[in-house]
Amino acid sequence: MHLPRSRRPRTAPRSWMPQLALAPSVLLVALCVYGYIAYTVALSLTSSQMLPVYEFNGLGNYRVLLGLQNWWTSLNNLWVFASLYIAVSLAIGLGLAILVDQRIRAESLLRSVFLYPMALSFIVTGTAWKWMLDPGTGVQEVVRQLGWGSFCFDWIAREDRAIYCVVIAAVWQSAGFVMAMFLAGLRGVDQEPVHAARLDGAKAWQIHLHVILPQLGPVLASAFVVLVTTAIRSYDLVIALTNGGPANSSWLPSVFMYQYTFTRSQMGVGSASSVLMLLAVGLFVLPYLARELRAARHG
Repeated sequence: MHLPRSRRPRTAPRSWMPQLALAPSVLLVALCVYGYIAYTVALSLTSSQMLPVYEFNGLGNYRVLLGLQNWWTSLNNLWVFASLYIAVSLAIGLGLAILVDQRIRAESLLRSVFLYPMALSFIVTGTAWKWMLDPGTGVQEVVRQLGWGSFCFDWIAREDRAIYCVVIAAVWQSAGFVMAMFLAGLRGVDQEPVHAARLDGAKAWQIHLHVILPQLGPVLASAFVVLVTTAIRSYDLVIALTNGGPANSSWLPSVFMYQYTFTRSQMGVGSASSVLMLLAVGLFVLPYLARELRAARHG
């Protein structure tokens, strides 16, 4: 039986509207993100130098990359930077969150102050900290002018300490963001076990350690993944703060990739380093995404 034309359901066009609205964004992401990822992988398998050359080179660039001392220096710096950056940011962020969660006065003001660094770009952060850490104009000079003539804080000018200056600046910018994540988690903690622990006479630190912190596992995982990806792709902060120096003592893999791709005209080697960086990010992000998808299905 055929319905009159005026009475036929018109749900088909509406069902396609969300797909039509999302299509341009999906196409742009596919082209500008995954397309360029595929292009970078392809370049890493060619003998490209100053310009792309589509001559298959197999894994030659990866063998060259693994034989470069600059690459291993960058990896060692990344290990030092990432481990300290993540650990200190998590510790300070959690401490600030517990402090703010005590319903103290001026809580809104404190949250704004701690979150303010996140509003700045890494370029601005690096430039500001470069001035503060400069031995001739920064903390060292100010303290000496106050009367402590033997005070020395010249880490930014020392090859064995410059990477720690990058850690200081990065923690300053990210700790407030971690605080906001933990604070949101603290505000969502189940209060029944907390009240039960208080009735049993548990101290405040015991409640936080044994009752509250175990409930913050998802927040900790989220913060950890964000910090790991930030550490691996950090470039602008290093360039603004130390420019990779002194010498190449504060190079990270991102700086190595840029130097070899655009400055040293070894595009194939630079592309290979970016592929390894992508794999490193995937090692942390993909398990996290899989976990979130499983939680969403079972939730």
